[in-house]
Amino acid sequence: MPTGRAPEPAVLRLSIYLRCLRQAQAEGITTLSSAGIEKRTGITAGQVRKDLSHFGEFGKPGLGYSVDSLTARLIQIMNLNETHKVVIAGAGNLGAALAGYEGFRSGAFSLAAIFDNNLAKIGRRLWDLEIIDISEMPKFCKEANVEIGIITAPANAAQEIADTMAEGGIRAILNFSPTRILGQKGVVVRNVDLTKELEVLCFYLPASKPAGDA
Repeated sequence: MPTGRAPEPAVLRLSIYLRCLRQAQAEGITTLSSAGIEKRTGITAGQVRKDLSHFGEFGKPGLGYSVDSLTARLIQIMNLNETHKVVIAGAGNLGAALAGYEGFRSGAFSLAAIFDNNLAKIGRRLWDLEIIDISEMPKFCKEANVEIGIITAPANAAQEIADTMAEGGIRAILNFSPTRILGQKGVVVRNVDLTKELEVLCFYLPASKPAGDA
């Protein structure tokens, strides 16, 4: 489990709570109850209280949570109170799209470099960065103190890239390649399978009627 203190589903919901609280701040709301969070997120009030209890005591019975205080505490719990450097391995369509993500230009994340092994791409600029030969990734990541790596390369290269990232001192990997990769000791891996998610969505779509069916 990522925190060593709470089950992974609770950790995953922290981001939802933080987004909810930030929206409340933008609306000028100073106090929010677990029931109020339920209305905004769809997560039951009981689940909200249970999730937060893994990280300490928050709020006051009958009064709710201080929006500013809980926001600040969640930012601290999630290690978002400092900027984390990120690199992308794979300068194809998905890598290029991710490189343009505005979240890498402000806040808790900063895109430090983009790597590829395609000689036709190396040296070209992608957004505001130059594409670097992937052979230079371990050295670059060590010198720049990069903590997070994103893999958008083909499946047959993903595991080797993950191992190379670990060699460079990267401790967290987000893998978009259509294969599951294994992290080395001390490296957290999140596998994002877009095909799987789309197939799950299709399962919930209304089935089409066979041709000629009345």
